[in-house]
Amino acid sequence: MKLSAWAVASLGLLIAAPAVAQAQESTPASPVQLHRNYPNPFNPETTIPFSLSYALWEDGQAPVVTLRIYNILAQLVAIPILQGSGELLENVQLAWNGTGDYTAYWDGVVAGTGREAASGVYVYQLIVDGQTFTKKMTIVK
Repeated sequence: MKLSAWAVASLGLLIAAPAVAQAQESTPASPVQLHRNYPNPFNPETTIPFSLSYALWEDGQAPVVTLRIYNILAQLVAIPILQGSGELLENVQLAWNGTGDYTAYWDGVVAGTGREAASGVYVYQLIVDGQTFTKKMTIVK
């Protein structure tokens, strides 16, 4: 009895598996990709790469991008800068750079204080034209 139940369950999984894989393939990719920061976790200075699809520029408007770093109490810790331009990533209209790949840089300093961020878990949040993408990072000293 137990063997037949196991066989039926296994057969059901094998039959359902192609349908699940097929559904995942048809899901369109997001025009925004927020990647893991590096180096992580033993260096307070970090870079945060993100990618934007060319589709975001097709309507003639440059996407408005904001990137912020928060502590686990949801307090704003820093606003990284865009590598290459040096401007804060706060409501910045990004020009198409030919690849859609961008990198933000954070020096590990808490904004407005001049002191290094403490060891712990932080959350970085990318907002592109109102859409929010979030990842976490760990800093260990």
